[in-house]
Amino acid sequence: MKFSVLVNEGPYQHQASDSAYQFTKAALEKGHEIFRVFFYHDGVNNGTRLTVPPQDDRNIVNRWSELSKQYNLDLVVCIAAAQRRGILDVNEAKRQGKDSNNLADGFRISGLGQLIEAGIQAERMVVFGD
Repeated sequence: MKFSVLVNEGPYQHQASDSAYQFTKAALEKGHEIFRVFFYHDGVNNGTRLTVPPQDDRNIVNRWSELSKQYNLDLVVCIAAAQRRGILDVNEAKRQGKDSNNLADGFRISGLGQLIEAGIQAERMVVFGD
């Protein structure tokens, strides 16, 4: 089955990100396809490389990056939600006149059209968080 995943909550304030990661990983391990994982609202905070959890805690951002690398996942962060929360890739930082970027490896920034396409292309869209 071909899935798309929508993550609406940040990595440490809600269970949604952990659940989305575990679902995505399990689906891939079972041979299913993940068309895209789209991060929206506070879910875009899953895509910042500046997250530094305590050493004895899970690093959710790194987990997503590693899963993306292992399975060539398309991890898309909503540009409008990301900008509101200070998450920028190299090009967007330059365009906005900022001196730095903070998008984690394996993630890319794009618009809501990517969410619409994910819903059209997948057999099921699984949503995590409100």
